[in-house]
Amino acid sequence: MTARVPVSPSTAEPYRADAGFRHGMVSRLAAEAFGTLFLVVAGLGVPLFTLPQSNPLPAALAGGLAVTASMLAFAHVSGGHFNPAITLGHLVAGRLRTGYAAAYVVAQLAGAAAGALALYGILRTVPSIPDTKAAFDTVTAGFGEHSVVQTSMAGVLLAEVLGAALLVAVFLGATARGNVHAAAAPFAVGLSLAVLLQFGQAIGNAPYNPARATASALFSNSWSVGQLWLFWVAPLVGAAIAGLVFRAASAVGDGEVAAGNAAGVSPAGGSDRGGLDDDGGSDANHIKGGSDANAGGSDDDHVKGGSDGPDSDASGSHAAAKTRPAVPGDEARDFFDGSGDK
Repeated sequence: MTARVPVSPSTAEPYRADAGFRHGMVSRLAAEAFGTLFLVVAGLGVPLFTLPQSNPLPAALAGGLAVTASMLAFAHVSGGHFNPAITLGHLVAGRLRTGYAAAYVVAQLAGAAAGALALYGILRTVPSIPDTKAAFDTVTAGFGEHSVVQTSMAGVLLAEVLGAALLVAVFLGATARGNVHAAAAPFAVGLSLAVLLQFGQAIGNAPYNPARATASALFSNSWSVGQLWLFWVAPLVGAAIAGLVFRAASAVGDGEVAAGNAAGVSPAGGSDRGGLDDDGGSDANHIKGGSDANAGGSDDDHVKGGSDGPDSDASGSHAAAKTRPAVPGDEARDFFDGSGDK
């Protein structure tokens, strides 16, 4: 299932057993599907099977913990999105290519549907729950009469846009190439989701995740399908806003570095600024060892090691370079994989 790309042992990160390999697309999609399945099972299953007189684990916290655990387990493989909104945020921010984003969304939907199907099958075996669809109605996203506090369509839409924008912003910020707090990223995202789920629970079971909203709607009564559009449009709008903000911030940062270079000021840390690729892919696709020289580069993916070409060693800027494989992917995966620039 895993297509692995070998890396020279001398350049592999010493603190990871599989640091010399990159996971292929099949493994990445499987990780996205399984992580989303876990998120749905926890996020929907805990409130479905919680006894009224006993609530040891709130549904919001269960959803947040599931995301944290999934990111810790699978983020080094796929980046740990488990949510079409987060995937869109990466696409808009320039950290993920379009083809990869589309494949991720398909995998997330498949995982979410499988998780909801498993819960539906379990519910069918419980004799005290005669109407399985009515049980799913209690955890399905909705507005108006299907909201606990009767929130209107506009109110739920605004809550979803706001929540998704905040969630995607936390994810993009926590997994940014320059963030040194690598170990805290899954906890930052998981805790943020838990808080947002608690905020949106009474408003309309707001999941800020189109895959999860679709999964629960598939097994609820017909009203849920009619309202499902909102739980796609709103979180994707919020994700796009967050992605655009981060893309603009990155462009401003690139301009400041360029201005500093023009003034003879070198950026901190040497060479790689973690900027965006011209083709919209992540900076992982243009991995540079030292400073970027344009002459003499021969690899189509612009992977640069000790030198960029026959005339690029004149400045002596590539002496400490290291080579990494040119596998198109997203910056979040590189962050957790430990292969991003330190």
